Amino acid sequence: MADFKTHMTVSTVTGVAYAFAGHQMELPWTTCLVAGGLCSVSGMLPDLDSDSGRPLREATTLCSAIVPMLMVERFQKLGLDNESMVLAAGLVYLLMRFFVAEVFRRYTVHRGMWHSLPAAAIAGLFAFLVISNDDMTLRLYKTIAVVLGFLSHLIMDEIWSIEFRGGSFRFKKSFGTAIKLWGSSGWANFATYGKLALVCFLVYQDQGFMARFGIDNPDVTHTAREFLQGLFGSGASNTGGAEEVIR
Repeated sequence: MADFKTHMTVSTVTGVAYAFAGHQMELPWTTCLVAGGLCSVSGMLPDLDSDSGRPLREATTLCSAIVPMLMVERFQKLGLDNESMVLAAGLVYLLMRFFVAEVFRRYTVHRGMWHSLPAAAIAGLFAFLVISNDDMTLRLYKTIAVVLGFLSHLIMDEIWSIEFRGGSFRFKKSFGTAIKLWGSSGWANFATYGKLALVCFLVYQDQGFMARFGIDNPDVTHTAREFLQGLFGSGASNTGGAEEVIR
């Protein structure tokens, strides 16, 4: 399989290209740089299932530092003052650095279901929840960056599972263990799709969650449902009906 350096190189190059594409679309350059960095770092995410060593250490450390920073805007929307945000960020760091890392260390196996397409979706949806932004375009742009970085890792693992010799090639035993929809363990499959269903529900309920704190803005699309209604809606006459359904 591809080593740590190769994965980071590929995800970083992908991130640079993605940031440049965002700049060409006239997105804010700061957003493009953040998205490029997220893509680069996300190239390590599949190796959270490593039992030990540099990949696990680097992935957990960076995720623990980056997630609290991405949550600053959500903390602000929750009305936290500066000291409270520092405390909240510290708690998130400790939770990610020690609890989540320990869960991955104990209950995952390398090239298990965390190396899969559903896992890439989980990472993307989790990023969508963490990245709170009233501009849906910017929120989705950064979310896609995480998915691209994750997928770059899976793709490189599959490429390294093909051995080329003397003008011919053969598939190694590891081929097909990265880009997959399910694995050999029924429990792992159930747990993965259960987590996917959970984060899908949380994304769907995101606006309702924020509304409980009195900060809901009905003119901003927060959920996938609203986004699709806005994307495929047929004019202002239907907008009122959609709002009534949402209410």
